[in-house]
Amino acid sequence: MTGTLYGVGLGPGDPELMTVKAARLISEASVVAYHSARHGRSIARSVAEPYLREGQIEEKLVYPVTTETTDHPGGYEGAIADFYELSAKRLAEHLDAGRDVVVLCEGDPFFYGSYMYMHERLSGRFEAVVVPGVTSVSAASSVLGRPLVQRDEVLTVLPGTLPAPELARRLADTDAAAVLKLGRTFSSVRDALAEAGKLDDAVYVERATWGQQRIEPLAEVDPASVPYFSLALLPSPAYASRTSPAPAAPAAAPSGGEVVVVGLGPAGPEWLTPEASAELSAAEHIVGYGPYVARVPQKAGQRRHASGNRVEADRAVEALTLAASGARVAVVSSGDPGVFAMASAVLEQVAAGHGGGVRVRIVPGVTAAQAAASRVGAPLGHDYCVLSLSDRLKPWEIIEKRLDAAGAADLVLALYNPASRSRTTQLAAARDVLLRHRSGETPVVVARDVGGPEEDIRITTLGGLDPSTVDMRCVLLVGSSKTRADNGIVWTPRSY
Repeated sequence: MTGTLYGVGLGPGDPELMTVKAARLISEASVVAYHSARHGRSIARSVAEPYLREGQIEEKLVYPVTTETTDHPGGYEGAIADFYELSAKRLAEHLDAGRDVVVLCEGDPFFYGSYMYMHERLSGRFEAVVVPGVTSVSAASSVLGRPLVQRDEVLTVLPGTLPAPELARRLADTDAAAVLKLGRTFSSVRDALAEAGKLDDAVYVERATWGQQRIEPLAEVDPASVPYFSLALLPSPAYASRTSPAPAAPAAAPSGGEVVVVGLGPAGPEWLTPEASAELSAAEHIVGYGPYVARVPQKAGQRRHASGNRVEADRAVEALTLAASGARVAVVSSGDPGVFAMASAVLEQVAAGHGGGVRVRIVPGVTAAQAAASRVGAPLGHDYCVLSLSDRLKPWEIIEKRLDAAGAADLVLALYNPASRSRTTQLAAARDVLLRHRSGETPVVVARDVGGPEEDIRITTLGGLDPSTVDMRCVLLVGSSKTRADNGIVWTPRSY
């Protein structure tokens, strides 16, 4: 019989916060393993010490490197990987001999815990049981006396090792947050909180539930004093608003604000116009589809309102409501906001009576069709037509009529929304309609994720177009009878 591997969560540091099951397993185990730095002291062992007994085998797993440099040929990652392999072999010898092994882990074993590296190496060979523990996040909330989240609030847990811009983006998009792994990352985390406009709300908690715990406003903490066992906490904003003094009433009701509908272009910041960038920077609120909101650079104090892809009307109403209270609101769209995007949705809600007194402006952006055309030459060099193949907002019969008319008029076509997981037949039908009017050799450009990391530009023909290779992230440019393709260049002459 082989032994059982136990990953035992010790909780945040106070031995009395360990579970009854964890205490029992520690006292019963033949082998107790724990990690330590090269100085030999182990926080995990010190927490579990009241439950250890004489005669147990202790396996001290000493990290070969922590924050210092290493001459290992694989660098830090290589040194740590070798350490985990060697540690797993040591524990496997005990398990093969029939001895149960408890691996001690601060907090919870599967919450940024060191035990998980033993689990992934040994659980396939031996029975493995994980005993959860109270996390440092829960401990910090309890010693602070503030709830983490309530009702519909969202809690985000982040490692401080993320790049500051990514941290700032995620902090701006959540209600409450905990940022772990501070230590050397503290200055970067503080900068991210400031960029997200949440530094004044952040609390620093060090060694929660320990005898030497420390709680301070994060903005006042000296970075040189921050150890690894600390975290930044943004607790429930609803609780804070109920317990804070009510703000003084404004002298007068605010005047109507402004909604600016901004085109972000097809991809990254290099496609953003200076005008659009200035409007985004000046806005107090950013409203839009989640992935588009994520592309907007962070600004301290700016609120972000991300939503799903199929709630354009709700998004427009939200923006107009915010602006009606006097705020400057930017509604963001990919490409140009006036091309199958949010400009029409906002103006439609204005016409329906929302946002009385609110000014609405549209700031253009580079369209997906323009971006795709630029990659291959000048297929849009003469008259062209822009059509969406999505029949979510209009019947397919209307789309087919317009395709037939554009084909008969010999217009170049830019086809948006050509396919999706639920729409798999429309593109083939559109191809067949166009083949009534033009040759199967007509050039077709299939452009996917233009400007993005997965950009793919293909030149094919109308007759050779394979709809199965096209998805929602593509835009298609279908040439006219005059469009030419030669050596990867596609163009439509300026004159007929």
